[in-house]
Amino acid sequence: MRRLLPVTDPTATEDHEWSLDELADAYAYPDGADGPWLRANMVSSLDGAAQHDGRSQAISSDTDMRIFGTLRGLADAVVVGAETVRLEGYRPARARDAFAARRAAAGQGPAPAIAVVSASLGLDFSLPLFAEPLVPTLVLTGAEAPPDRIREAEKAGVEVVIAGDGPGVEPARAVRALAERGLTRLLTEGGPRLLGQFVAGGVLDELCLTLSPTLTAGDAQRIAGGPALAVPERFALASVLEEAGFLFTRYRRI
Repeated sequence: MRRLLPVTDPTATEDHEWSLDELADAYAYPDGADGPWLRANMVSSLDGAAQHDGRSQAISSDTDMRIFGTLRGLADAVVVGAETVRLEGYRPARARDAFAARRAAAGQGPAPAIAVVSASLGLDFSLPLFAEPLVPTLVLTGAEAPPDRIREAEKAGVEVVIAGDGPGVEPARAVRALAERGLTRLLTEGGPRLLGQFVAGGVLDELCLTLSPTLTAGDAQRIAGGPALAVPERFALASVLEEAGFLFTRYRRI
């Protein structure tokens, strides 16, 4: 992997095979962050597609997946939309030896919690994500969510978190509700509609974007969906890594 623009030295370039521990240092959450920190991790083709045939795997790479695992290894909670859970076949996060000492030193559990955002709670609560998690899975929803589905979730042992007055989740309340449970290092893996809600809600602090050297054409979603912002929000480039034509970038809100 080639380091093009590390945070500490914008002039350096070097070829280097980064270990998971080095990646964890490179992607560490900021020290002394005032409150929760929400970062997103997404991949995009050169022509802006966030997926191909409904999944992101076709435009990803082995290194992209190593960074994916590293970001999970650092997070308190992974926030994901219900549709992405269904399409990507989400399973519980697992404990990994490579991050065990780092997580213990930070006072974290063995693996991040998965927090699923869903207005309808139209989820199969018998799946391993809900029935067999190492760390209990949360479901974030609104106060007007179907009561029968809330009961079904709770019967399955899922903690339901109300984070909105209507049927859906309000982004700022979702972040606040997780922080109140001690989950302040937050990572969202989408999908595009959920990321668009976080962007519109002004709660996204950092974007980790992999630019894949692929073209897909078609009409796949971009990394963020939903209504456009009245004024584009500006982010600053924090770092860039490169390998085999893939660019692994980090941007932070200004």
